[in-house]
Amino acid sequence: MNKAMNEQEQSALIELIYQLGDDDFILAYRGSEWLGLAPHIEEDVAFSSISQDMMGHATMYYHLLEELGEGDADGLAHLRKPGAFRNAILLEKVNGSGTYLEKPDYDWAFTVVRNYFYAVHKQIRLESLRLSTYEPLGDAARKIMTEQYYHLMHWELWFKQLVTSTDVAKKRMLSAVGKVWKDFGGVLTLGPSYSEMVKAGFIEDENLLKKRWLNRIDRIFEETGVPPQGEPLIESGNGRKGEHTQDLADALATLSEVYATNPASGW
Repeated sequence: MNKAMNEQEQSALIELIYQLGDDDFILAYRGSEWLGLAPHIEEDVAFSSISQDMMGHATMYYHLLEELGEGDADGLAHLRKPGAFRNAILLEKVNGSGTYLEKPDYDWAFTVVRNYFYAVHKQIRLESLRLSTYEPLGDAARKIMTEQYYHLMHWELWFKQLVTSTDVAKKRMLSAVGKVWKDFGGVLTLGPSYSEMVKAGFIEDENLLKKRWLNRIDRIFEETGVPPQGEPLIESGNGRKGEHTQDLADALATLSEVYATNPASGW
C-alpha cells in the first residue's frame, strides 16, 4: 500500500486501474476475433498487432493491481466473475452475429467506429494519467502512449476513408456511429468512485475528459460531414458498476478456458 494513500484513496485507485485494464482486455479480445476475417491481409496483420498491444496494456494494469495486493495478474484476467469486471459495456459487445468458428457475420463499420472512438478517448485518458499522483500508473501511461499514438492514427484513417467513401459505406458508417453513440457514455464515465479518484489526483475530472473527447470527435464529424450526435448515452447499463451483458460472460468463458484448466500455463 502506498504510504501516501488512505484506505479510501487506495480503493478508488484500484477501481480506476480495474477499469483501465478491463477496457483494454475485452476490446483486445474482440479485436482478436477478426484474425483472418479483416477486409484485407495488410489489415489482418495490423489489427492483430493492435490487439496484441492492447492485451499487453491490460497486462501492465493487472500487474499494477497485483502490486496493490489484488492477487495474481493472470488470475485477475481469467478467474474473476463477470460482475467483478469494470469495463464499459460497449466494449464487450460482439462484433456481429455468428461466432468466429461458425459463420461470423461481423460488422466492420461498427468495429471501426467503436475502436476509433475508444482510441480517441484512450489517448485523452492516457494524457491525463501520465500526470497521475500515483507514479506507477503515470509510468505505465507514458509507456502505453508510445503505441497508442499509432493505434489512433490507424483507426482515424479507417474512419475518415469509409465515412467519405461510397454511399453504401457512408450509410453503414453512420448507422454504426448511432449504434456506438448509444453506449459510449459508459466508456466516458469513471464510475461511483469518480470523485475520490479526482480528489486524490489519480486522473482528471471525467467531465473535463469527456469535453476533450467531444471536441475532438465534433471536429472529425465536421471535417467528414457526419451530423452532430448530441450527448453520448448509456443505454445498456453501466459496466463501471459491474453491470454486464451475456456477451461478456461468453467472452470470458472462452478467454479463461485454458487457464482455468491449467493455471500454470499462464496467459
